Amino acid sequence: MSVSSTSAGRGSTLAGRLTRVGVSDAGRAERLLADAALLQVVDAPADVLIPPLADVADPDQAVLALAKLAGAVVGDPELLAVLRDILEEDGPPRARLFAVVGASVALGDTLVAHPETLRVLLDDVPGTGVPVAEVRAELLHAVAADADADVPVATLAGAAGTDAMRLAYRTRLLRIAATDLTSTDPLSRLPGVAAALADLAGAALESALALARADLDDHGRGVRLAVIGMGKCGGRELNYVSDVDVIYVAEPVDGVDEAEALAVGARLAAGLARVCSTPSGEPALWPVDAALRPEGKNGPLVRTIASHKAYYERWAKTWEFQALLKARPLAGDEALGREYVEMTQPFVWSAVTREHFVEDSQAMRRRVEGHVPAAEADRQLKLGVGGLRDVEFTVQLLQLVHGRADETIRSPSTLTALAALAAGGYVGRSHAAHLAVCYRLLRVLEHRIQLHRLRRTHLMPTTEPDLRRLARSIGMRAEGADGLNDRWRATRREVRGLHEELFYRPLLPATAQLSTAEASLAPEAAKARLAAIGYTDPAGAMRHIAALTEGVSRRASIQRQLLPVMLGWFADGADPDGGLLAFRRLSDELGTTHWYLKLLRDSGTAARRLAQVLSTSRYVADALTKSPESVTWLADDADLVPRTFERLTAEADAILTRSDEQVTAVTALRGLRRRELSRTAAADVLGVVTGERASRSLSVAADVVLVGALRVAEWEARADKGLETSPTRLLVVAMGRWGGAEMGYSSDADVLFVHDPVEGADPRAAQEFALLVTTKLRTLLGTVGPEPTLEVDADLRPEGRNGPLVRSFDSYAEYYERWSSPWESQALLRARPVAGDDELGERFLRLIDPLRYPAGGVEPAVEREVRRIKARVESERLPRGVEPARHLKLGRGGIADVEWTAQLLQLQHAHEVPALRTTATLAALEAATEAGLLDADDARVLSEAWLLASRLRDANVLWSGRGGAHADVLPHDRQALAGLARVVGYPAGSGGELEQDYLRTARRARAVVERVFYG
Repeated sequence: MSVSSTSAGRGSTLAGRLTRVGVSDAGRAERLLADAALLQVVDAPADVLIPPLADVADPDQAVLALAKLAGAVVGDPELLAVLRDILEEDGPPRARLFAVVGASVALGDTLVAHPETLRVLLDDVPGTGVPVAEVRAELLHAVAADADADVPVATLAGAAGTDAMRLAYRTRLLRIAATDLTSTDPLSRLPGVAAALADLAGAALESALALARADLDDHGRGVRLAVIGMGKCGGRELNYVSDVDVIYVAEPVDGVDEAEALAVGARLAAGLARVCSTPSGEPALWPVDAALRPEGKNGPLVRTIASHKAYYERWAKTWEFQALLKARPLAGDEALGREYVEMTQPFVWSAVTREHFVEDSQAMRRRVEGHVPAAEADRQLKLGVGGLRDVEFTVQLLQLVHGRADETIRSPSTLTALAALAAGGYVGRSHAAHLAVCYRLLRVLEHRIQLHRLRRTHLMPTTEPDLRRLARSIGMRAEGADGLNDRWRATRREVRGLHEELFYRPLLPATAQLSTAEASLAPEAAKARLAAIGYTDPAGAMRHIAALTEGVSRRASIQRQLLPVMLGWFADGADPDGGLLAFRRLSDELGTTHWYLKLLRDSGTAARRLAQVLSTSRYVADALTKSPESVTWLADDADLVPRTFERLTAEADAILTRSDEQVTAVTALRGLRRRELSRTAAADVLGVVTGERASRSLSVAADVVLVGALRVAEWEARADKGLETSPTRLLVVAMGRWGGAEMGYSSDADVLFVHDPVEGADPRAAQEFALLVTTKLRTLLGTVGPEPTLEVDADLRPEGRNGPLVRSFDSYAEYYERWSSPWESQALLRARPVAGDDELGERFLRLIDPLRYPAGGVEPAVEREVRRIKARVESERLPRGVEPARHLKLGRGGIADVEWTAQLLQLQHAHEVPALRTTATLAALEAATEAGLLDADDARVLSEAWLLASRLRDANVLWSGRGGAHADVLPHDRQALAGLARVVGYPAGSGGELEQDYLRTARRARAVVERVFYG
């Protein structure tokens, strides 16, 4: 069978398809796809292999590796079947294979050399999170050693044992890499990967030690030898390819001379290193480096615990205690290893008392940086400015300074220690979160670079193909080489900035452990703290603090008590500077009242919540500034719960009853709505009221203000006309998201206006009166004034903007009978009477029900028209320049996709499924699921996408304080994403995670829409 240069039925060349998925050398790829061996594995290589290439780091390399792999299995029917099964089924095994061969030439070569390792990719058990004992037993089994023995000895010795151990190592490494490379969030997966690599290294050392014992006649029974892991291996945060730093500790067995035991221990240690690093049939693992031992390379390879202790007591330098922070028993005699680590701990945690300890640590970091060759300085991930060492030295110094009295921050793992430092108040949470994200990114880049050829390197590549491969390997396919470089440079800048603030001016314990200087807001201490915990303009923040605390008044005194704590709480938000500024404005407005500062001082809940909303939401900050008394809500959840329609209606009625002036009355109604918007927004940001409940609250507020405004407009119209009674009954019908009680913070009120002349009234006069009322209604609510407007939009009426603003009931009946379009039937699915004559509302619903719930279901022609209109909306209404995947409303998998799908199901089946006769999107999806019209998993995917997109639209408004078109777009800006993430309840520094969550959720939803809506 041959591979055609065109794809049947698709009208595109094979080369074009290859190019679109990222292949650079389409000609070579075409030849490889026509390889005879590959054709024996899969019948149509192009159709099977090209689509998955879009997701791999290096599509060219993946095609080459697959062709080689096919050649390696053609002589083995069983392995050929394994490879065929992996390639032909679009499942996790195929994803793992493509990810590995697309990212790692070295692991691809391993698969080719040992095609039996393909079976590893069939196993869904991840390579991370595996018990250490299981990995240790696996590598000991490879050399036929008893994993349960106190002193395992290999029975498969010599070169054969070495090669067996190395192959077992590579096989386990393949499993780890497959888990790593198929992760949708490699930054979150990083700690597990690094720990798995460290555990694998420890198992390899154990196996190598078993091989070294096998080379001795007595298997080294006269010595107890412990291998202590240092550096990244000790911290369980190892790279794919790195020197494994160790220290050897030996003790003689009872009755054995110490010198003899140490000589045997040295032979075992040297033998272990040879097994791991000298040439053999299988590739070497990595060098075993014992240079961190006392006296370095000039000292004996193996020492007793007493010898180590004597050295640390008398001659050790500061950096050696810092290195010992990572010490962990790795292989050999575990009890001896623990004894050694326990012996070192007092030295480690008292090192800070040494003279010039901090200065020595800082000088060492500068020396390390100074030794980087100039040609590599801008490419160094590890040692250069803004590199991994900036983070690691910062964390270790803070641990050594504060760890004497706090054992919770003593973890040898950088990320765990950083989290513990933040939890203990030694590092601002915002800084810790940013530093952790940056560190994860740098480590992931380092891993991907090393994985390519399994070579030890810490340099960013410079060529465009290498950068493109690296970008694709971490999920930055769209951004490409330029985007990766931009992100790398931004990360370096951020790391260096945080390093300089934390490393050279170590933080004192924050908030609950304030120093005297911080508690007194001494300028220098306060300014340093502000910079350290995330304020971008410490000098500006100091001006606000001075304005709030200067003087000897009671107000200033209480502010001096509050601010040291609240400054840290502002830093927990995405915009601490904005939070402090809003707090100053609010305090200027309320500071002289008797309750404001007392509330904040005596209610920890109110003060913390105020800091959270002010530093997270400009919308809430502005709202509280306009209505400062609303701060009292923050002390009690009950005050944040949305008010019911009945309660708000009673309040609105009281406003109208006691008001003699119509504009004043409507302004008060608009103020009522503004208050409820503020209440809901604050509750939303605080997580008290979110999602559907928040949308219902916003919709209820609109309902109430429309009811009241209609009363005022009708009264004014009667006064203008000199009428005692109205000549027609009026009805306001909510449409769109308002009709579904799904309003957001920037939603308009979509309506239909209906009237029905009373008996004996002149139809023309009735029409004129209805038009006057509806015009006044829109003016009363839409005119700019002291309270927020509510735009009343009647564009969904018959004939749209070309038709009359208001129609009689009979006119609606005639129009719907003769001229109604499919889109109007669909729009009417959301119709909900909200204000006016109740009986007219019921009649109107009976009138439109046959249109929106057609007997027998919607006709096929109408279905096709609905789909055609939807496709047109997708192609024409999406704003120019906006990525479809990022438009929350009209984009792929966005709000419109879900709503149109739900509405098509309603048009098709609501006539026979009463539960589908709802104006709410999620209720419609639930009803369709219960009726068996929609798969439960599909409904869940659609609901999650709709909820998340709706939540993000609201979050855009809450974060920025602005509505408009920008609210419909998921931003690219990292700060905006971080702000959105905080608004919707993600931890600090999770903007990228939120972005990926939405894009993934939308992709899944679009797949359902393609199948359910478009068929």
